[in-house]
Amino acid sequence: MVPDDPGEGFRVTDRRRQDSEVEARPVAAEARPAPAAPPPPRPAQPQAPERSLAGLFMMLASSAVVSMGEVADPVTGQRHDDLDQAAEIIDLLVLLREKTEGHRSAEESQVLDELVYDLQVRFVNARKRAG
Repeated sequence: MVPDDPGEGFRVTDRRRQDSEVEARPVAAEARPAPAAPPPPRPAQPQAPERSLAGLFMMLASSAVVSMGEVADPVTGQRHDDLDQAAEIIDLLVLLREKTEGHRSAEESQVLDELVYDLQVRFVNARKRAG
């Protein structure tokens, strides 16, 4: 049933206190909270090394050198020859050189060219050693 008179029916009463109803009481100085001290300085967190294309090239090249057995694997401390993996990494660097042509800085291009050349020479020598 809908009431005919809009004054009839549902009614909402706000029972919260209004600011005018709150008594203004002075707060004693000792009751006031002390100002918050500034938080202690955070310990300096080591910043992540800056990521760069040259860094990616160097990371891949170091993996290739490990795969050729020229340096010990940093995880195991053992030397091992996996020339197939080394060849794949060198091919990946050559592919990156082709695909990033025109988008590298002069420094990045120089690093990549020198790495590819050096790795190719090392690979030929490693293949000769393996027989």
